[in-house]
Amino acid sequence: MQGLVDFLKGIGAARFGAMIAVTAALIGFFAFVIMRVTTPQMTTLFTDLSVEDSSSIIKDLERQGIQFELRNEGTIIMVPKDKVTRLRMKLAEGGLPKGGGVGYEVFDKSDALGTTSFVQNINHLRALEGELARTIRAIDRIQAARVHLVLPERPLFSREAPEPSASIVVRVRGSLEAQQIRAIRHLVASAVNGLKPQRVSIVDEAGQLLADGAATDPEQAIGDERRIAFEKRMRKQVEDIVSSVVGSGRARVQLSADFDFNKVTQTSDKFDPEGRVLRSSQTREEQSMTADNNGQVTVNNELPGNQQNSGQTAKDQSKKTEETNNYEISRTTKTEVTEAGRVNRISVAVLVDGIYSKNDKGELAYQDRTKEQLDRIAALVRSAIGFDQKRGDQVEVVNLRFADAPSTAPIGEPSGFLGMLQFTKDDVMYFVELGVMMLLGLVVLFLVIRPLVKRILASDEVAAAISGVLAGPTATEEAAPAAGGQQLLPGGAASAIDVATIQGQVHAQSVHRVGELAERNPNETVAIIRQWLAEPAK
Repeated sequence: MQGLVDFLKGIGAARFGAMIAVTAALIGFFAFVIMRVTTPQMTTLFTDLSVEDSSSIIKDLERQGIQFELRNEGTIIMVPKDKVTRLRMKLAEGGLPKGGGVGYEVFDKSDALGTTSFVQNINHLRALEGELARTIRAIDRIQAARVHLVLPERPLFSREAPEPSASIVVRVRGSLEAQQIRAIRHLVASAVNGLKPQRVSIVDEAGQLLADGAATDPEQAIGDERRIAFEKRMRKQVEDIVSSVVGSGRARVQLSADFDFNKVTQTSDKFDPEGRVLRSSQTREEQSMTADNNGQVTVNNELPGNQQNSGQTAKDQSKKTEETNNYEISRTTKTEVTEAGRVNRISVAVLVDGIYSKNDKGELAYQDRTKEQLDRIAALVRSAIGFDQKRGDQVEVVNLRFADAPSTAPIGEPSGFLGMLQFTKDDVMYFVELGVMMLLGLVVLFLVIRPLVKRILASDEVAAAISGVLAGPTATEEAAPAAGGQQLLPGGAASAIDVATIQGQVHAQSVHRVGELAERNPNETVAIIRQWLAEPAK
């Protein structure tokens, strides 16, 4: 302990403080690096959370003692990457996140015994709006949604009930396609009794009207969507088959389809006079006879069974025969219903690039395609679109040189060992962070620690040199007799002079070196001299 105390006293207060500062800085820096490296990598648990959902999730995480971070004013929660899957399942078991709206869970904790019908109707409306908003948010590109339903009650003594309507406000990433807007309208209309898709209005966060609830011609929008989908599908088929011949990206296809959206119902009757068929036949015969009674009309003559005139002969007799035949003529009734959406005509324009080949100099040389090749490509296109000359279809295949030439060295996907090194964004950021910390460590080591250590060592070197110079002559004088082993004789004067000369040169070099050290480290030199002056004389 005494040696340690003497060593600390010999170091000096300035050097001792510098050593303590350097040690503390090193401990702090390496502690920061170790904590940073050992800290678990954080990843996103949920995004776009409402204030209610964020508060509920934070309480659950604090109860479980799990580390988390809040970003973007609490709308994003970060948790350790190795626990994110288990936490999502655990929170989903508790119904979190709820989505910022009230769904059918509003009826879970309500007391239905003392609730009026008005409150029940309001809760049902809130629950229906909340569930629809959650369903709409499940669609791609939609971040948030708010649904307002108007379900009017039928007035008393009224034959016609007012139609319900709906208003939807959405916040989207980018823009929604026409098919997605139509899907949202039909989704809401199917979930609400009596609601028609035409009565649903959709507005985005910028106030742009995406769907008008007062539209009266929905068939036109449906027809446009059908035509666009047909053209897209046919264009893709043509591009695929042409690109397989001329190469990927060396063909451009434009296709236009003319649709007829009129619905036609036609009924026709056809009669065949040659196809007679006897349907029914009726025959009628009548026979009458009149006797001569001399013009007397008596009661006795009219009585039945009177045989007074039985001997008289008839004066008039008639017979009549009628025959009626009914025939059916063959009749054909034909009803044709032509649905809307018939293709009247298809026009296709195909632009293909030429052939590129290397010449003797190794440069790409362009060459037009032959007419035979263009005819074959046109035949393929006709087969792909179902070409019909009667309805006026047109197909044009033209060969022109494209402005951009094909690349001579296509970039392929990495394979082998490089293909296995597919890092995610989080992995790259983690490695970058480690690299930055290592670089900072090297900077601190070479720019802070190394100069401090060098100054401390220089101070010790100055002190040792000064001590050696001051104690040098005495040590030399004491060592000279021992080195000689005997007293210098007069005959050895030359040798004594040579030894003195060498010792003088050594002392001169030592003094010169001490002077250089004192000039380079004046503060340490002054501190050492002050320390020597303060020591008691021995």
